[in-house]
Amino acid sequence: MTHIALGEGREFDRVRSIALALGERATGLGDDCALLTPAEGLLAVSTDVSVEAVHFRLEWMDHEEIGWRAAAAALSDLAAEGAQPAGLLAAVVVPASGTDAQVTALMSGVGAAGNSVGAPVIGGDLASGACWSIAVTVLGWTARPVSRSGARPGDGLWVTGALGGARAALAAWRRGDEPLPEARSAFVRPEPRVEAGRWLAAHGAHAMIDLSDGLGGDAPHLAAASGAALDLTLDALPLASAAVDEARRAGTAPETFAAEGGEDYELLAALPPEFAEADRLEFERRCGLALNRIGAVGAGHGVRAHLRGVPVALTGYRHFA
Repeated sequence: MTHIALGEGREFDRVRSIALALGERATGLGDDCALLTPAEGLLAVSTDVSVEAVHFRLEWMDHEEIGWRAAAAALSDLAAEGAQPAGLLAAVVVPASGTDAQVTALMSGVGAAGNSVGAPVIGGDLASGACWSIAVTVLGWTARPVSRSGARPGDGLWVTGALGGARAALAAWRRGDEPLPEARSAFVRPEPRVEAGRWLAAHGAHAMIDLSDGLGGDAPHLAAASGAALDLTLDALPLASAAVDEARRAGTAPETFAAEGGEDYELLAALPPEFAEADRLEFERRCGLALNRIGAVGAGHGVRAHLRGVPVALTGYRHFA
């Protein structure tokens, strides 16, 4: 898309610039509504908001990275449902100091994140406000939705990727240092695990949740929704190398550091007991991503975590705390 017919005005000039920058990564911009062709299954919809000084800081990230991260956070919710993205909308609040180039860069990041999982930008809004903010709404289709509520006693608990990288970056920035490249990438360019979520859904996942608030923050949500207990073996957590370094600097066990760090956007899945080593290897071959068993679902309620045999009370990110 290189041109859309809009009237005059600063807002519409910005929309034209965004459409030009996005090109084929956007579709249907300029009308009052986006139109989607229904696909088989259910429509999955989610919204995620990123606010300056709460979710990101301009001294840490550029505008394209802010856009990618905001879109990836929303797309991660579709991944946890086992859905295939169909498109996304971005509503951006721009402060008076914001430039046209910054708005376009931010939306380029949104478009790039969507394009990485086949989700074009299909609309949004621009408004002025006190600080930068972006709300991303994602839409997708799923023939086999996987909610948080289906975990059953006997299921294994599995996690994708590695944990703690985003928290390691945050710790370095707060200390006044530049994060290690691996940690910085984990924070500013998280990968929505759409392919992994769809594969796990197709192979019998009973429940899934994305780890936006950390394992310590999100595991209790899955336990509560399923009416079951989660037994976590923290010794088995897959750790980002930067998380190990930062944990040692802080005098904290790396496993606890990683479990309590948010914004990794990996998937925690409850898989049936028959899910075995051969299945894990097939997942890693097809998705190019690690998958590790970190516990099991049991009777009861809440989360029971252990590290080297000692009970650990985990915390996670708390909204409005």
